Amino acid sequence: MTTALITGSTSGIGAAFARRLAADGHDLVLVARDTERLRGQATELHDRHGVEAQVLTADLATDGGIEAVAERLGDGRAPVDLLVNNAGFGNKGRFLQVPVADELTMLKVHCEAVLRLTSAATGPMRERGRGGVVNVASVAAFVPRGTYGASKAWVVQFTQGAARDLAGSGVRLMALCPGFVRTEFHERAGMGTDSIPGWMWLDADKVVAAGLADLARGRSLSVPDPRYKALMGLAKLAPRGLVGGVSARTGRKYGPQ
Repeated sequence: MTTALITGSTSGIGAAFARRLAADGHDLVLVARDTERLRGQATELHDRHGVEAQVLTADLATDGGIEAVAERLGDGRAPVDLLVNNAGFGNKGRFLQVPVADELTMLKVHCEAVLRLTSAATGPMRERGRGGVVNVASVAAFVPRGTYGASKAWVVQFTQGAARDLAGSGVRLMALCPGFVRTEFHERAGMGTDSIPGWMWLDADKVVAAGLADLARGRSLSVPDPRYKALMGLAKLAPRGLVGGVSARTGRKYGPQ
């Protein structure tokens, strides 16, 4: 039986990954900051699907939290076959409205943690000749939209570059880039969603299903919905100033988590 480690597992896309992977028979390592919520999630998934679900409390905005997860990823006695780097958040406000300390925390979670955990996971995976990493990014990676979009653009570029470097090793890496997903993301960040048209909202379980299908196909980038694939195609053709203006009117972040 294979094991998947999921960061930010207790809500949103992370919780959807946990449900789907448990239903498929994978043992789990569930990572988040809230121990009580993690334990409840682990118990529910174990009782429903009969899988083992380990709880690992860690704050990926801290070195200690990142190191704890990296240590688990490097445990050869209980290897992790799939890493899902999903943990993330959004800051409310435009550039210079958000404290620099908060922006740096975002970069630590979205970039440094993804780099360090991907490195910790893929080394042992390469030695075994198999494994996978899904780094959850966002369609915000493709539009000029502040620190959040910039951090997710880094995730996409890093993941695709690492995927090329590890080609032929048996290790697959993929950046998952959804659009607006109905999760707790915007509520936690204090962001209003009234301006977002209903057709732009995606279902987390469908996002995960599409992403896992793309991973199985060997793709290094997944935009898991035809509507957003079309929008991203148009964004490549439109002037960047126009794209940035549209994204500003439809919300502060394209937050997937």
